[in-house]
Amino acid sequence: MTVLDAARQIGIKIPTLCHNDYLKPYGGCRLCLVEQVGRPVLAPACTTVISPGLEINTESERITASRKFILELLLSRSPNSEKIQKLAKEHGIEYDNADSLDVIGKYLLHRAPKRRETDCILCGLCVRACQEVTERHALSISERGISRNVKPPFGKSAESCIGCGACAYVCPTKTITVEEVS
Repeated sequence: MTVLDAARQIGIKIPTLCHNDYLKPYGGCRLCLVEQVGRPVLAPACTTVISPGLEINTESERITASRKFILELLLSRSPNSEKIQKLAKEHGIEYDNADSLDVIGKYLLHRAPKRRETDCILCGLCVRACQEVTERHALSISERGISRNVKPPFGKSAESCIGCGACAYVCPTKTITVEEVS
């Protein structure tokens, strides 16, 4: 059992973006960071396994500052995400969204996901759903640093995409949507 699972069982709310109960824990968004008493580094609640004697603090000035910083970074990358805007507001961050988005890519087959790259927060949920649920591996996280993005592996087209929509279903920012392609 993870710290996040235990917290949810007793009614403690820890914010997450990259967590999905049906996928393996990943810890990519870093929004669920908690303090382990006696350790200097914050740990992701979704991947930290409970052990005897483990003491966790889920709310402190340090955690609040960390979450605000992460949300500000996520807003700068994904300003149109209603979910991130809602979380930001819950954490006292005011943000006025004036940006608009363009669709930059379409994947294959009868039902094809569309991506709005500017909204992607690189949480990896779409990649993990494609790999763990459908076992198709039609998406991957490519490049490094500021060029990092989600696209078909090795820069090829998404030939292995079956158009199931699993990636769109788990996307917390609605960066990937599914529409009929003619």
